[in-house]
Amino acid sequence: MSRNGRSRFPTAAEDKRSHDESVARDQSPQTQSPSYRLAFTDLDFLTTRDARPIRLQLELMKPEILLQEENIVSTIVVFGSARVPHPEAAAARLDAAEKAAATAPDDPVAQRGLTVARNVAELSRSYDVAREFGRLVSEHSQQPEARRYVVVTGGGPGIMEAANRGAHDVDAESIGLSIVLPHEQAPNRYITPKLSFNFHYFAVRKMHFLIRAEALACFPGGFGTLDELFEALTLIQTGKIEPMPVILFNEAWWRKLVNFDHLVESGTISPEDLKIMKFVETAEEGWRFILDFYKDRPPHNAWAEDMGP
Repeated sequence: MSRNGRSRFPTAAEDKRSHDESVARDQSPQTQSPSYRLAFTDLDFLTTRDARPIRLQLELMKPEILLQEENIVSTIVVFGSARVPHPEAAAARLDAAEKAAATAPDDPVAQRGLTVARNVAELSRSYDVAREFGRLVSEHSQQPEARRYVVVTGGGPGIMEAANRGAHDVDAESIGLSIVLPHEQAPNRYITPKLSFNFHYFAVRKMHFLIRAEALACFPGGFGTLDELFEALTLIQTGKIEPMPVILFNEAWWRKLVNFDHLVESGTISPEDLKIMKFVETAEEGWRFILDFYKDRPPHNAWAEDMGP
């Protein structure tokens, strides 16, 4: 470093600019060859199989650096289905399904569509609960010097949108961790733009969900929701991460889906493992459980700790 704190070497941005200017001046077979590109600007190279470790590292580093810059100390993670719409949209879908089923009483597809539409309309109440939960959490998360309890979702529609929307309702920042899928979904419009991230690797995205997590709020969902929930439960059970509140909204839905007691009776988990989870019905219950959990213990502060290997 020089005396004024500036490196004696050119920055990568300066070298890239010099390189681009040189190539523009000297259009030769040598300068046009892919081998002549600077490695860190060569997307063809960076997207090769051999460069996968570099891409994994970049996906871990980029959100981490930006979250540190925003002083985000901890998060409340909200999982849930992308297919649970706002109640008004669910009601409109149900109305259309009822009309279709009425005109085709013998059509199994129409009748199955009606059953699904009724179930979605029932689950759509979770949208409002998730929105209220996002609002309650976010009212306590926006101290600029150390933002705690920042809502983070998978960035998509449905329950994820509702939680981000709840934060937006009180002018609070919230995070979205989107992922590139074959059928691309845009991030919902309630995520704070500077905290809207996109991932290629599921594994790195999962790490970012849990690095700062102080609680996990899980609403009804599909394979993705179940994957994220059970991975978190396994990490807590095995002591790989610190205990945290794991809140399951809509007990009847979860009990119908998973016979947790059967796992205990079968000897595959211990009775103590069920204490990791708490069933609740309302946003207020969920928020109160988080507050009670941390009342007599220090909050988890991953941002201020050595993240380890």
